[in-house]
Amino acid sequence: MNAKLEITQIGNSLGILIPPEILEKLNLEAGDYLKFEETDKGYRVSRESAEFQRQMEIAERVMRENHDLLRRLAREDTHPDPDRPEA
Repeated sequence: MNAKLEITQIGNSLGILIPPEILEKLNLEAGDYLKFEETDKGYRVSRESAEFQRQMEIAERVMRENHDLLRRLAREDTHPDPDRPEA
């Protein structure tokens, strides 16, 4: 299916109205996220669920808050302690 969607003014923002048949095909509903991936032919649009987005935001926050610890763990994994027996 091909569709031409018009960019329209929605309050102070810009948006597109997605026809019901596309919403149904992509299993989209209010609150879901669309992911735009650049390809050599343009952009590919796919569904990214609100739950996945929430999980990614939590993961990013944990990585930010524990940056030093994660760096130390990564360093230990790549440079094992020769005196420490392997599991």
